[in-house]
Amino acid sequence: MNKNTIATVFSEKEKVNIGYIVAGYPSVDFTKSFLSNLDRTVIDILEIGIPYSDPLADGKLISQASFAASQAGVTTDTVFDLLASVKGTVHKPLVFLVYYNLVFAYGVDAFLQKCAEVGISGLIIPDLPYEEAQELVEKLRAHHIAFIPLVSVTSEGRIASIASLGDGFVYAVGSLGVTGSKQVDLSRLQEFIARVRSQTSLPVSLGFGIKTHADVAQMRQYADGVIVGTSIVALTSSNNLEETITQINELFK
Repeated sequence: MNKNTIATVFSEKEKVNIGYIVAGYPSVDFTKSFLSNLDRTVIDILEIGIPYSDPLADGKLISQASFAASQAGVTTDTVFDLLASVKGTVHKPLVFLVYYNLVFAYGVDAFLQKCAEVGISGLIIPDLPYEEAQELVEKLRAHHIAFIPLVSVTSEGRIASIASLGDGFVYAVGSLGVTGSKQVDLSRLQEFIARVRSQTSLPVSLGFGIKTHADVAQMRQYADGVIVGTSIVALTSSNNLEETITQINELFK
């Protein structure tokens, strides 16, 4: 297992850079090259989206990328094989953003076993509600894989309960819509992050609606980690590895 765990990253860095890509987009070869060169980026933790036909938390751009990868034949097994092939060259924590239907269809135990084998450090499952997550969380802990819970500005009285299942960090959703949508206003965001912090000892990372270098710089003032997804997926669409790495490093600079 990767010794550079999520907890290690947050303990060693004051502000953590979290990026997101869609596995197999724009091609499996690109994803493989990107993962092999992850150390050249300033990304500290990488979220990998497994292509899915109905990605309900994702905005138009990520949904299109996911659809394109699915159409090109990228399956859950394709993603596992890809990760197995680069396992020795990736030294940063990798986290799956995966919809529960995919996990369920694969077989929960088989999916988690594969995650452990290829070195996945955590799972983010947008469509798995707190009330139904307990059994999976216990299995994840047995595999030393973090369950990363999502809380939003609309979670209100549920934040403590949701966060109690978490390991690694809490994913704070900073918008009222899907990925790439506009964030709520700054005062409400500050209040929300403060509320989350008061109810968990885990680091808090902010995602959804963070698109530019200016957004990253501003959100670092409030959260322990900043998550950029849509803008990075847009950069990968160029299919140009060097340009993508350069632009990602500028984004988080």
